[in-house]
Amino acid sequence: MDTAIVLAAGLGRKVWPYGEFRQKCTIPIANQPIVRRVVETLVEAGCQRIIVVVGHHAQQVRGALADIPNVVFVTQHSLDGTADAVLTASEHLEDQPYLVVYGDIVTTPENLRNFIKEFRSSDIEAAALVQRLDHEDASDWLCASIGMERIENGSLSKLTGIEGHPRGGSHRLCGVYAFQSRATTYLLRNPGIVTKVPVGGMPPPESEIAQSLQLMVDDGRTVLAVEPTDFLVDVDKPWHVLEANNRFVDYLAKQVTEDQVGDGAKISDAAEINGHVVLGKNSVIGPRVVVNGTLIAGANNNITNGAILHGSIFVGDQCRISDYCDVGSSTIGNRCIIGHGAEMAGVLFDKVYLYHYCEMSGVFGSATDIGAATVCGTLRFDDADTAIQVEGRYEVPPYGANATYMGDYCRTGVNAIIMPGRRIGAYSVVGPGVILYDDVPSKTIIMAKQELITKPWGPERYGW
Repeated sequence: MDTAIVLAAGLGRKVWPYGEFRQKCTIPIANQPIVRRVVETLVEAGCQRIIVVVGHHAQQVRGALADIPNVVFVTQHSLDGTADAVLTASEHLEDQPYLVVYGDIVTTPENLRNFIKEFRSSDIEAAALVQRLDHEDASDWLCASIGMERIENGSLSKLTGIEGHPRGGSHRLCGVYAFQSRATTYLLRNPGIVTKVPVGGMPPPESEIAQSLQLMVDDGRTVLAVEPTDFLVDVDKPWHVLEANNRFVDYLAKQVTEDQVGDGAKISDAAEINGHVVLGKNSVIGPRVVVNGTLIAGANNNITNGAILHGSIFVGDQCRISDYCDVGSSTIGNRCIIGHGAEMAGVLFDKVYLYHYCEMSGVFGSATDIGAATVCGTLRFDDADTAIQVEGRYEVPPYGANATYMGDYCRTGVNAIIMPGRRIGAYSVVGPGVILYDDVPSKTIIMAKQELITKPWGPERYGW
């Protein structure tokens, strides 16, 4: 497979607070933009030419990929759907098979390599990667029906139909497709709306690739269905950012079977290491540090003075993690500070400061400053998961429902309390002493209003 089309043009409204001022495909996963991980994996799998379709916040995508050879950018000026996005790139296609990959999926290289191998080994016009729905609601996805077809040397899984956001379904489409060049005509024939929906369904007027696959099925064409062998996360909503980071860092940690210490890096004899450590150039693990699990850290980090790290932890470059802080399974960006008594589990983008005495759980955007004693609640009195409103519809996330989701360039004051499942928009402030029960829009400051009562007081109150 020499050519791949990567779709990175969408608005990303559902992933708020991360898609408003940031192109969704550039959200970091283990400190690297999603779309860059996708493109690098495709190059490693043998794709010699990558066509990237850009639109919303296009320059962010270009900036993430500019140094990768053989990448061509095309602009989708009117965001009319994924089939239209592929057609935008079609002038760069030659008469050969091609891949189409959404730029916001997070998965293992093995999944993409296996998909390409399965398609290459068959003489079939199209293929789709489909994932079994174990926990998530089928009504959140474009779904696929799967059947079996006998071939000369056995049988293969094939797609027997699609349905948009059904009330029930066994598999969903994953945003990875392969087409023979002759199948492009089905993208041209796309009606511009998904017609296969449940009675009462309300599809938006968008030309989805899924509907083109349905046209192929209707014409008796065989569409190969390939299931991933490992995790795949379509980063569509804020909790998917947390899930994708956690799953990918766990995947990276499993690859570490021995310690790796870079040039100039040091591990103190007074540190307690119960697991494996990958330590970048000039990084230091100092006295009284405890590592229980797998730590993958970049260059020029200072991890010292009683810091406690447990689980699978991925750290960028130039971070300070110190002074008896407690870090659970996390992705920590570049130039972050986690200081005295701070507790953290989840994802920090670049340059997030947790100076001291805070309890943070969730996803925290770039250049965010957390005030002392800020607490993110993660347990409710009823032990339930928090329903989160996305585009006017309440959903109970199957992963990270009670985490906090804070956008880029935010701050909190001292003693702020953030209740489970709250989202805070970019460029916003949660002031000191605020107990936050509701989401905060972007570019907003929330302050507590204190009512004071003043009365005379003194020894005479006690009879003197």
